[in-house]
Amino acid sequence: MMMQRVEANIAVSVSDLKKSPSSVLESADGEAVAVLNHNRIMAYMVPAEVYESMLEQLDDLYLTEIIKARAHEKGEPVDIDAL
Repeated sequence: MMMQRVEANIAVSVSDLKKSPSSVLESADGEAVAVLNHNRIMAYMVPAEVYESMLEQLDDLYLTEIIKARAHEKGEPVDIDAL
């Protein structure tokens, strides 16, 4: 059986999370929480601000790849008066 790498300093069982989700979030103090089911990671819980920031960073990476892929393209002149 392969060991899972835990990408959080805090881990909590599903049953403990069900008992008191707000206390788990409070004790995490803004850090990610690994949620375990039978000692296996089933999910990570992060504050909304962290999740939103992660999505923005992923969008930026995606846009960077598009820019790099199109860097060699030549622009096309457009007459905005004709539109």
